[in-house]
Amino acid sequence: MLRRHALAACAALVTVGALALAGPATAQPDPVSAAPSAADTQNVDRTSPAVLDAMSRDLGLTRAQAEDRLVNEAEAGAVSGRLRSALGGDFAGAWVSGADSARLTVATTDPADVRAITAQGARAEVVRHALADLDAAKARLDKAARASDTRDAPVWYVDVRSNSVVVQAVRAEAAEKFLAAAEVRPSMARIDSTTQRPRALYDLRGGDAYYMNGSGRCSVGFPVTKGDQQGFATAGHCGRPGTTTSGYNQVAQGTFQASTFPGRDMAWVATNSQWTATPYVKGQGGANVRVTGSTQQPVGASICRSGSTTGWHCGTIQQHNTSVTYPEGTISGVTRTSVCAEPGDSGGSYISGSQAQGVTSGGSGNCRSGGTTFHQPINPLLQAYGLTLRTTG
Repeated sequence: MLRRHALAACAALVTVGALALAGPATAQPDPVSAAPSAADTQNVDRTSPAVLDAMSRDLGLTRAQAEDRLVNEAEAGAVSGRLRSALGGDFAGAWVSGADSARLTVATTDPADVRAITAQGARAEVVRHALADLDAAKARLDKAARASDTRDAPVWYVDVRSNSVVVQAVRAEAAEKFLAAAEVRPSMARIDSTTQRPRALYDLRGGDAYYMNGSGRCSVGFPVTKGDQQGFATAGHCGRPGTTTSGYNQVAQGTFQASTFPGRDMAWVATNSQWTATPYVKGQGGANVRVTGSTQQPVGASICRSGSTTGWHCGTIQQHNTSVTYPEGTISGVTRTSVCAEPGDSGGSYISGSQAQGVTSGGSGNCRSGGTTFHQPINPLLQAYGLTLRTTG
């Protein structure tokens, strides 16, 4: 939820703040056909028109280009997962590019892997650092942040496109000190200048409003179940265990069962018998957008967000495994996107096509001038609390 400081536990936007693969290697990957699979095409056919309309509006695509992009991104997600398993320790990340082609690039540290990558229909890039090494460097930054003042270096992440760990800093010297404290080699790091300082965005269909203890407002992430108990996933900064909620209609709704913030930005609310979890997110004009699963999409893929303040907006995935410092503390493992958000959108749904991606954590900017947002990935949230995502099948 986006929180304004004028409201104790409710809506606020961000300068930067909380709004909250592998497998055994195979001898030879299965070849990928040049044409999209029937399953990919069928999934796009089932995509809500609201998703396509918003992609056209926010990404500058025609309806046909949006459909082509979703098909290609679905294929790219499957291929990148297979290659990550096949390349093992050589794998250095994957990303898509192109307005509608969503051309997949897979990076490796071993030139001998190029043939296996191109055989899968992807472009190969040979780089210096394996993704595991970059992730390890970022983990050292996460650890160093516990004893460091990172307010002037509030965001850091692994950037697979540049094969580096990036620190966004208001003051370069703060980033340099932070990198030194984490013993991250200069050859693995890049410092990007920023003027933004994230903060938490405080303030049963995904994207619908709910209210905490009768005051602050957040947004439903994704309806879930835990055994016979129904509820929804949302951002941790929206409430603590025991916080009561009422729905968009101000009718008594439920209670926070678990919440983590800072560190992560995840929570779930168990609802009373008056509320039923549905497999939908609120799309453009209030239309229902189907949720069919939770496959994480690669960097560069399109993504849309639903929230109770600004509704439905789309952009692209910029980085996974990002860390960001809000006034309340550092959040790790979030995904950075180009989607805008404003106070009250916190906790709301991020979805790519029909695949759930995460719940709104924080960000900067707004939906008039544009902005950057971070979302807590949905799969770690589901796993942490033993929840099952409600889907259409």
